Amino acid sequence: MEQRAPRTSELISELPNSFPGEKLTLGELIAALSNRAFGMSILLFAIPNIFPMPPGIPAISGGILMLFGMQLALGRESLWLPERLERRSIGRDTLTRIAERSVPWIRRFERFSKPRMEQFTTPFARRGVGVMIFVLGLVLLMPFPLLGNIPPGMACCVFGLGLVERDGLIVMLGYGASVIALLITAFASYMIYAGVTWFF
Repeated sequence: MEQRAPRTSELISELPNSFPGEKLTLGELIAALSNRAFGMSILLFAIPNIFPMPPGIPAISGGILMLFGMQLALGRESLWLPERLERRSIGRDTLTRIAERSVPWIRRFERFSKPRMEQFTTPFARRGVGVMIFVLGLVLLMPFPLLGNIPPGMACCVFGLGLVERDGLIVMLGYGASVIALLITAFASYMIYAGVTWFF
């Protein structure tokens, strides 16, 4: 009997317990994700933008997502981190918090997610996803007030889940979510600009 591949929610649930210490480096985290490194990494670093996290983590995740997106757009098959970034550490408690908050939502996607429409998850198609992840990561670096990080963060999460599950339909939903996120960002930027010009 063929063994079933673990789902995304199962991998994320088990991830915090895969390391013995209280802290782990980003290099160790990427290595643990193995052949699902791109999709899982995008998902993990997008999640802090849609849930309350310690200050600074959302901005850092935006820069890292830009790096992941650029590599995906260039057609790299393995994920690379600069040595300085590879040595940065993350607390296991932070990883546990990410898992606890995200797994219930991921399981909802998994109810209808399955490998399909694989023409949208081929190496060539993944380049387009990489471009969008890069753009969304750039948006995440911008200090928008209130809920500004949630739309692009959610779009990145959808892309990451689609890549891990090899589900082309979810990848296409990621493009739709990206368009909505960029429209919201453009509207917010216009409102901030209009408010500043009116004040002065």
